[in-house]
Amino acid sequence: MPRTEEEWRQRLDPQQYAVCRCSATEAPFTGKYWDHKGSGQYTCVACGAPLFASADKFDSGTGWPSYVRPLQGDAVSEHADDSHGMRRVEVRCARCQSHLGHVFPDGPAPTGLRYCINSASLDFEDERSA
Repeated sequence: MPRTEEEWRQRLDPQQYAVCRCSATEAPFTGKYWDHKGSGQYTCVACGAPLFASADKFDSGTGWPSYVRPLQGDAVSEHADDSHGMRRVEVRCARCQSHLGHVFPDGPAPTGLRYCINSASLDFEDERSA
């Protein structure tokens, strides 16, 4: 059942709400996962859906967590974003439609993609605690 905006406000802290529900972007090099090195999977902070594997994370030098691919092909949805005078591809959680970040065609092999994701939209599940 979809949540109301008031339910999202109660569930998420102010920064998580701004990023996930209002498509804000956190400042680079400030999020808790931009240089995180744990082994496990990154999940949606809003609904808990599995999104990205730590094995697919790389240091893009941008200050945001970056991944070469989602955990599953249908874990995220992509949407045209023409805001801020740019043409970008927005990435959302496929389950709850929370804004995660953007995907760019400048990543490393094997995909050539860089999923540039806000830490505020993520939680982390350590593989040792699974």
